[in-house]
Amino acid sequence: MTDQTLSFTAASDLVRRRTEHLAELLGHSPLAYVRTFGCQQNEADSERLRGTLVLLGYQITEDPAAADCILVNTCAIREHAEIKALSSIGQYKHLKAAKPHLIIGVCGCMSAEKHRVEELKSRYPYVDFTLPPAGDAMLPSLIFAAMDKKRSFSCLELREAPPASIQPVRGAKSKAWVSIMYGCNNFCSYCIVPYVRGRERSRPYAEILAECESLVLSGVKDITLLGQNVNSYSGGCSFAELITRISEIPGEFILRFMTSHPKDVTPELIEAMRASAKAARHFHLPLQSGSDDILRRMNRRYDSARYLSLVDALRSAMPEISLTTDIIVGFPGETDEDFEKTLSVIRRVRFDSIYSFIFSPRKNTPAAEMPDQIPREIQNARFDRLLALQNEIAAEKNLSAVGKTFRVLCEGGSRTDPSVLAGRTDGNLLVLFGGTAAAGEFTHVKITDAEPYALHGIQIK
Repeated sequence: MTDQTLSFTAASDLVRRRTEHLAELLGHSPLAYVRTFGCQQNEADSERLRGTLVLLGYQITEDPAAADCILVNTCAIREHAEIKALSSIGQYKHLKAAKPHLIIGVCGCMSAEKHRVEELKSRYPYVDFTLPPAGDAMLPSLIFAAMDKKRSFSCLELREAPPASIQPVRGAKSKAWVSIMYGCNNFCSYCIVPYVRGRERSRPYAEILAECESLVLSGVKDITLLGQNVNSYSGGCSFAELITRISEIPGEFILRFMTSHPKDVTPELIEAMRASAKAARHFHLPLQSGSDDILRRMNRRYDSARYLSLVDALRSAMPEISLTTDIIVGFPGETDEDFEKTLSVIRRVRFDSIYSFIFSPRKNTPAAEMPDQIPREIQNARFDRLLALQNEIAAEKNLSAVGKTFRVLCEGGSRTDPSVLAGRTDGNLLVLFGGTAAAGEFTHVKITDAEPYALHGIQIK
């Protein structure tokens, strides 16, 4: 039996014996560091990777220089994300030279791209293995092989799931990501996700309910359900039914989800949200473009009229709902007229915030080979116009909140100023405020000032 064919349990036992011996040599438990790039799904994957590392006998550290095992969880959605990950991996070369027993693994979406795996194998000799998404069950085997100085590189996605007993090591006590499905069936022409994460696979709803119940009992106040196309969930009930069932769990918490696809937003889902006292009044609904011609080229399978009808239905059911979206600027073939149609939809919907991106060609996707690629200077000019419009809209909307009071889940001190508390409303609006609330505590904040990306206020006892 080779290292790669060992079962999760057998490989875990072997690694634990090695980490126990290493602990005797070091005088302390070996340490593991996980660096994460990319989306919330990657964050959730990293929490699970940390849980597996703890099972193997490692303790988690936030200092890569102190680590005996480093995992880099990568993103491949844009070229810039890959370059950042490769730069980070390059910085660990000197750590391996100073500490030869250090194990370095590259995980995530970039590890499912054949050309990147070959690059890591040939140009980064200090990297010990790659682990594609959903390959968690192979982590103990790969670490065991690395302990024997055997390098392991494969871009094949591995389907065996690790035991449900693996407890994710979460980044916050009051917030939790819960993956309800993996992969994607949509094959948007610009997107690499179906190629690196595979086809859709939904977790059984009973397993998800049990995890959410456990989280609420442990004090979690903010649960976000994750999937590449979360509202196409099919794990024994519909997504709308899953929202209803989770909402019935006793306790005070907010239930969020992302990311949705407009083609799968149903009247049942909107009604489930409206009827739930726990479902956040926030919907992230990617638009990508306001031009029907560009939407067809993107293979999005809806048009602007369908999109706007969903916006109207959501606001009719929940007038206070916060709407956010994704926009791609400069997609191949996008004309000035196409871009103006996108701006028109933005003016019509008046999103609370927009995640905007300049088109980045992904190797082996249809859009990368399309004619009429847009010059960078035109992409940049359009991107700047879009941001200016959205900043204007967000500033106007946020100013209208001044004087109002919102229930806010405190997340602790602000990253830029720990003396100021930060939190989010049910609608996922960022609030910076003065007060004495503890992280994980619901409180009420009266808004005194606003800017495009945040509200400012004071805690109301």
